[in-house]
Amino acid sequence: MGSSMNQTAAQQTPDIPASAFAQVPQQQEIALAMVRGLPVLAMPQDLYIPPDALEVILDAFEGPLDLLLYLIRRQNLDILDIPVAEITRQYVDYIDLMHEMKLELAAEYLVMAAILAEIKSRLLLPRPPSEESSEADPRAELVRRLQEYERFKKAAEDIDALPRQERDFATAHVLVEDRNIVRLPPPVDLRELLLALKDVMKRVDLYGHHAIQRDALNVRSRMSDVLRTLSDGEFHRFENLFDASEGYAGVIVTFLALLELAKEQLVEIMQEVALAPIYLKSLATAA
Repeated sequence: MGSSMNQTAAQQTPDIPASAFAQVPQQQEIALAMVRGLPVLAMPQDLYIPPDALEVILDAFEGPLDLLLYLIRRQNLDILDIPVAEITRQYVDYIDLMHEMKLELAAEYLVMAAILAEIKSRLLLPRPPSEESSEADPRAELVRRLQEYERFKKAAEDIDALPRQERDFATAHVLVEDRNIVRLPPPVDLRELLLALKDVMKRVDLYGHHAIQRDALNVRSRMSDVLRTLSDGEFHRFENLFDASEGYAGVIVTFLALLELAKEQLVEIMQEVALAPIYLKSLATAA
């Protein structure tokens, strides 16, 4: 009887479709990384990360004095009156921090820690009244070293702030073609020659003498004499080619000889500017 009742209840229960229940949305996993275009959803089991891989050192010091100076300036302390106990504590804390980070410290840092500990102990230990006035301040030597280091550090910073080639500016190079400019002297005017001759004639007037025997004066022979004088290839002043002791006749013959030599292009007559001295040079020697 009981089995027949169960069969009847099962026949009366209607079938419920699976779509009648609302589907719960599934949350997608976030990829840790993308490797070759494929998402990595789980951390690899064999991945090794060093203990100090993510450690960052913010302050770097060039030595124990640099660290001490930083601790003093950070608290606006007077370098001549250093609170050794507090500075020693901060200094040792920094060294302990470096050890915790597994960083190797130079021996100078440990030596400075020992010096600070010694100064601290000397300040804390009681002294006899007779030695209080005679014993020097144990911080004096440390203060002197800190002041000297600060001066050199400031000088190094000032030098580094100066403009530096290849860092702050670059040198420009310009290729300039080599141009040989030949400056030709201006031509000598005949009036300049006459003015120079006038000066020579004035010098002739200074020589007064009686000629006992007159030598024959020849323009051609005087031309040879002038070329012989100019044979050294140097420039000679116009006035130096005349002999005032020969009188007017000798001066005229020499002047005519110079004109003939210039006409035949055997001498070069030059004058830089107007009213400047006149110079002559032999062209026969240059040829």
